[in-house]
Amino acid sequence: METKPTNHFLWRKLHSLFGVIPLGLFLFIHLFINSFALKGPGAFDKAAGAMVKLPYLIIIELIFIFIPLLFHMIYGLAIIWSTDPDLARYPKTGNFLYFTQRATGIVTIIFIFAHVYSTTFSLRYVNHQEVSYQFMSFLLANPVTLIFYVIGLASAVFHFANGIWNFMITWGITAGRDSQRAMGWICLLLGIGVFFVGLNALAAFLGYGITIFNG
Repeated sequence: METKPTNHFLWRKLHSLFGVIPLGLFLFIHLFINSFALKGPGAFDKAAGAMVKLPYLIIIELIFIFIPLLFHMIYGLAIIWSTDPDLARYPKTGNFLYFTQRATGIVTIIFIFAHVYSTTFSLRYVNHQEVSYQFMSFLLANPVTLIFYVIGLASAVFHFANGIWNFMITWGITAGRDSQRAMGWICLLLGIGVFFVGLNALAAFLGYGITIFNG
């Protein structure tokens, strides 16, 4: 009996592509804007305000952020529900990364919804304000919120860095074991660097950021 061909492989490739571009690019831009907090309240408010004042902002957010994010989340959840990593029987590094990628995906979804609600929806559409250095400082002054943000940041960065490694395999760029191992180290270093940038930005809102290569 013949089985009907499916587009599962194509959807997988599209899912990984959206995770790297444009969502990965948005992560870099978002952390870059947050890093203006290292220069003080005025610099951050100016940078954040410039992003909000972009022409066609709603269209840009829909096409390059919300639609790719929605697809990546929905298809990612479908993958999670349809697979079983079974760490007890297969406790290998690859299987552990497979499980952690899915776990951090769920944590990241929760974090994104909470973050977008508190810093965008609630401010922009309820209180008719925009995110500011003062607001972020007040938000992160709560230890529970700060811990939640650190966990959310760590989950998002791991999901992104490991996602790049998976992306390179899915798209056939790193086919051999040596190239996959080398890319694994690159992704590890990239993840550590991006996590530091994000963590340093959070610290900057509390007055503890480390200024490096400051012009």
